Amino acid sequence: MTPRFSVVARLLAAAALFAALGALAYAAPKHEVKPSRPAAVAPKKEPPKKDEAGIIAPHAILVDAANGGVLYERDPDKLIFPASLAKLMTAEYVFHELKEGRIQLTDEFPVSENAWRKGGAPSHSSTMFAALHSKIAVDDLLHGMIIQSANDACIVLAEGLAGTENEFAEKLTQRAREIGLAKSVFTNSNGLPDPNEFVTTRELAILARHIIIDYPEFYKIFGQPDFTWNKIHQQNRNPLLGLIEGADGLKTGFTKEAGYGLVGSAVQGGVRLIVVINGEKSAKERADEGKKLLEWGFRNFEDRKLFAAGQTVGYAKIYGGASGSVPLQVPDLVKLMVPKAGGEKLVARIAYQGPVPAPVTQGQTIGLLKVWRDDKLVLQVPLKAAESVAKGNMSQRAMDAVSEMVIALFRAGAERL
Repeated sequence: MTPRFSVVARLLAAAALFAALGALAYAAPKHEVKPSRPAAVAPKKEPPKKDEAGIIAPHAILVDAANGGVLYERDPDKLIFPASLAKLMTAEYVFHELKEGRIQLTDEFPVSENAWRKGGAPSHSSTMFAALHSKIAVDDLLHGMIIQSANDACIVLAEGLAGTENEFAEKLTQRAREIGLAKSVFTNSNGLPDPNEFVTTRELAILARHIIIDYPEFYKIFGQPDFTWNKIHQQNRNPLLGLIEGADGLKTGFTKEAGYGLVGSAVQGGVRLIVVINGEKSAKERADEGKKLLEWGFRNFEDRKLFAAGQTVGYAKIYGGASGSVPLQVPDLVKLMVPKAGGEKLVARIAYQGPVPAPVTQGQTIGLLKVWRDDKLVLQVPLKAAESVAKGNMSQRAMDAVSEMVIALFRAGAERL
């Protein structure tokens, strides 16, 4: 054996030895012997830690009602049980039917035995004490549902509008998608426990903002302090009314599965904020934290103008047009509430699916202006075409087609790399 091969042989033998030792080191013995130590003690469950807003709720969000800008959030996208906060979706559906003229406030719906037993006096739940087989006007049912959180009012409305509560729930989910609630699923009209009914804290804020902006004439009901029906007087269940300046809505909820939740809103100095709190352990925590988060928002934030109404903020590429691009503008004044102390980084970007095929009409929605505060998306504003762009001539369309073909080839090549 030559010296060179002798060295190789030694190296191979050493490698085999190390491999064998490594296998022994990682092989778990049948009877592992551990050093003696005191019996393990389950660690104490630490209470939730307060953050800069002093909030301990597991799910919370604070939103500027003017534009939907987010001032604060904590785990707002987890699917949770809504409890009576689901009644906001029922309210929105009824408001929409009224606005479209398909029903009137004076229309009367009958109180079925199902509504009476599941949501009325026999249910021992929140109720307006609707009498069995009576007929109640839509206006009164809305007041009972919103002010008294009446489960019977919800079921009467559901059956009156859709025949059955199950069919009404399907309509609720469909309507939720129409107004931008992508995750929430509704299986009944009132939020009574159902394992298949879910919402998110963020989408409850979106729903509340939609109600406030689109139905101002009906939103006033949420701020009424009391309601009397069937000679029974009940106070509004919203603890924020009278607890914080400018509070005028919206709803509370509780079930054992959901915990204590709240959707609230208040106006101070011309600024309206919306707060959603979920998963609290008591009604007091729910009220205290809702008040605390609203006051924190009013105290620490102020409006800042980002773009003037009609201001051009960028351009979108056009395909097959007389012009290669179209200016994009914001239709309205864009403001964002920012911390008074400063220190946060704001980044704005334009998002659109492009190139945009010609022709383009002035005022056509092209994309979105997205604004981030630090690493969080806090505002989205639609962008409109500032001018019309007609279809280009044959040579212009041909050039665009060749350009897109070359770009596609480069993209394909990049993906293979």
